[in-house]
Amino acid sequence: MKLQEYQAADIFEDQGIPVAKRYLIEKPEEIKKVERPVVLKSQVRVGKRGKAGGILFAEDRKEAVEKAEELFGKNIRGLEVEKILVAEKAEIRNEYYVGLVMDRENKRPTLIMTTEGGVNIEEVAEKHPDKMAKRKIDPVKGLKGYEALHLADSIGLEGKELSEMAKVAQKLYKAFEKYDAELAEINPLVSTPDGLLAIDAVFNIDDNALFRQNFEKSESKLVTDREKRADEYGLAYVDLEGDIAIIGPGAGLVMASLDSVAEFGGEPACFLDLGGGADADDTKHALEIVSMKEGIKSIYLNIFGGITQCDKIAQGIIDFEPEKPTVIRMLGTNEEKGKEMLEEAGYDVVDGMDEGAKRAVEIRV
Repeated sequence: MKLQEYQAADIFEDQGIPVAKRYLIEKPEEIKKVERPVVLKSQVRVGKRGKAGGILFAEDRKEAVEKAEELFGKNIRGLEVEKILVAEKAEIRNEYYVGLVMDRENKRPTLIMTTEGGVNIEEVAEKHPDKMAKRKIDPVKGLKGYEALHLADSIGLEGKELSEMAKVAQKLYKAFEKYDAELAEINPLVSTPDGLLAIDAVFNIDDNALFRQNFEKSESKLVTDREKRADEYGLAYVDLEGDIAIIGPGAGLVMASLDSVAEFGGEPACFLDLGGGADADDTKHALEIVSMKEGIKSIYLNIFGGITQCDKIAQGIIDFEPEKPTVIRMLGTNEEKGKEMLEEAGYDVVDGMDEGAKRAVEIRV
């Protein structure tokens, strides 16, 4: 479960991490006296809120009320703004990143630090890998002080900031462990005249651990209508930033499809896993969900039929009649029948995954 920023900030503060002074509002008139510049942050759990106009600044209370009115009237990437976090604007000298992610391959948390804070961490990993440091954490022993210090030193921090970063990392790990997190990050963690300060907070809790945590999914409207619909249909769906919708039976196959589309210069718009044994209705539901997203230019269905039968998937596609250009890669159980049905209906059917990905990029309109 993805927590809202204000919830994550409360967790961090409870663990002793320095967090910007802040308060939550649900109406513009709830803005308090503004003695120093403030930042108003829409509480919708989507990435790149700033670029979408979801983060605004104000110098005085009058301007803050006006900006709050503007934010409450916005729809940020499919989500309505119902709450705004108002925080004091920090005097920033440098921006850093510190985060913890669950490493599935190594079956343990991994601590990540970089001096390139305030930007997309994936971009840092791609463009400046030398400026990023990682350390796998033994879940039995936890994160030791010397380990955190060594990692902070490896990215070039010195003196007071070195020790403060190590302390923040240890406290972040305690929160990560206490609340069964899958992801905990501060981006950016900024240096100010008074020391390091968290001015953003991200925290995701493992859904499988919610039974022992005091968070309910209903506490925060963190999902889009598409994600809600997928949950109702029992499908796994994740919104992404691109314009090519990707559907397949099995998370691994869908992930491989995302990579293949990206390899040919495309940008995936979503991840939708039909699951094993999907039928015509599941396929129609999947197409209904991806068709709800604005900006879709093509749809790529990568179907491998094991327990999933290709002819049933084909029937769902034909019944739904997607409006956007659609390419289907089909292989496996009842493959020939499925292909025949689709080709008779005028659909673009290919044999290879990369061929399908390339075609999905080419047919965008």
